Amino acid sequence: MSPVSSTLPATTPQSQFSSLFPINFARTFPLSKPFARSPNLVPLRKLLSQCPGVLISDDRRTLTSTTPPLETSGIEVDGVAETEAKEKGFRGIRRTKLVCTIGPETYELEQLEALAAGGMNVARLNMCYGTHDWHRAVIERVKRLNEEKGFEVAILMDTEGSEIHMGDLGGATSAKAEDGDIWTFTVRGIDCSSLDRTVNVNYGGFAEDVEVGDELVVDGGMVRFLVVEKIGPDVLCRCIDSGLLLPRANLTFWRNGSLVQERNAMLPTLSSKDWLDVDFGIEEGVDFIGVSFVKSAEVINHLKSYIAARCHENEIAVIAKIESIDSLKNLEEIIWASDGAMVARGDLGAQIPLEQVPSVQEKIVQICRQLNKPVIVASQLLESMIEYPIPTRAEVADVSEAVGQQADALMLSSESAMGNYPEKALAVLTTVSSRIERHLREKKHHDTVKLPVITSPLTCDISEELCNAAANMANKLEADFIFVYTKTAHMASLLSRCRPDCPIFAFTPSTSLRRRLNLQWGLIPFRLSFTDDMESNLSRTFSLLKARGMIKSGDHIIVVSDMQQSLQVITVPWRE
Repeated sequence: MSPVSSTLPATTPQSQFSSLFPINFARTFPLSKPFARSPNLVPLRKLLSQCPGVLISDDRRTLTSTTPPLETSGIEVDGVAETEAKEKGFRGIRRTKLVCTIGPETYELEQLEALAAGGMNVARLNMCYGTHDWHRAVIERVKRLNEEKGFEVAILMDTEGSEIHMGDLGGATSAKAEDGDIWTFTVRGIDCSSLDRTVNVNYGGFAEDVEVGDELVVDGGMVRFLVVEKIGPDVLCRCIDSGLLLPRANLTFWRNGSLVQERNAMLPTLSSKDWLDVDFGIEEGVDFIGVSFVKSAEVINHLKSYIAARCHENEIAVIAKIESIDSLKNLEEIIWASDGAMVARGDLGAQIPLEQVPSVQEKIVQICRQLNKPVIVASQLLESMIEYPIPTRAEVADVSEAVGQQADALMLSSESAMGNYPEKALAVLTTVSSRIERHLREKKHHDTVKLPVITSPLTCDISEELCNAAANMANKLEADFIFVYTKTAHMASLLSRCRPDCPIFAFTPSTSLRRRLNLQWGLIPFRLSFTDDMESNLSRTFSLLKARGMIKSGDHIIVVSDMQQSLQVITVPWRE
């Protein structure tokens, strides 16, 4: 090969270059003929020359394997993504991922299959509800569908958290509170099934802390009560805003227009029940654990250490749920410590003024993007579809805004757990997100979010520069795909962070890692065994994807790898 001389400044001695970047960090970029003739080649070389240690080559060797074939010759990809790509073309595939909360309306095998076929990327289990046996059955069904039907649905388990909340409503799925009704909130822990308008509260100091005249807010404002009398362990409240009470709904109380949070601040983030649920999640092999009402980074670090000590086979990612004032006070350190974040707007909206929720959401999404952490926008996206078959236009606009902010994922809560139209709600998210993404591409919208450098070790910094360069090249050259070969998910995540126009095929030998990648924007994860010989990997990948009709000869592809810190610009050959 003959490297292009412009990649190394004339003032940089080769010996100095070698001392800064050992040979295993030097990259070559074979340029196929269509790219070599491109009028964008000069600016491309200029772009690459800004990345130290990167060599550009005009080499057009035919890709031939010089190593024995791998024992595992197959390649696995989510069947829904493959079907959608063949119908719409890969540029038309949805990039925003979708999370569905599983509940009484969607826990059976047929219902789960319908959601998976409709585009569900992650199934969420809310540990506020149900028993371990119930959740275990759901996990087994999801895994069975993945194995038998070719889906790749990941599992997110949400801890309950130790914030103040109601009990189980005596076994009822819901209860209607009407204006003027008097309800009793008690800490006695009694069976409320035979008592009219009586609910338990999990916090023993509740009756001591509230005062007559306080406003009790249920589930982020879905129902409101006024405290009218205290009788020992019982608190009598009059409904002032009617609505539907759900089991184990979160409770906050306000005094003189301000949130009373002193007692909440004293409660631990993870309760004794939460730790039992964490053990359950580890045992059942969930992919993500969501931590409710995070107050600081310490609890995230503690939980990650606990998981690492007990989870020897598959890693479990920790998602921080941002849903309290305490979370906002320590936002960046919490996000940095976590593996991702969730904007839980329902409970968050009960603790901050409503008009601040949109700007706070935008801020959280932006910080997550800058710190390279996937972010889920959740709560009340399509709340009206719990009862009605179509959403309000305002809800559609809300979904569109989240997609426009380029959040990694959107989440259905009660809409899919207990709503009358879970499949239709999922279809709305699929349709709206796909349409908004297409609209942005038609406008040739190139992301203007400034992405700061997030790493300091040399090898990590090289990965970051490679992925930034790969995304820039893909956009400028209108490449058909970006391929990333990864054993750690780091470079795949960095590419997702760049939000390129073309699809990202992420190849990994790990099944669990492949599922976790299914949460991140724009990634189409494949399970594929590969070696350190990139030429052999590419030749084999082209053959397998051509056989499935997923690529064709002449497609232009940007290829990066975290094994060799490499980046290539190639064209799929016309013959093997």
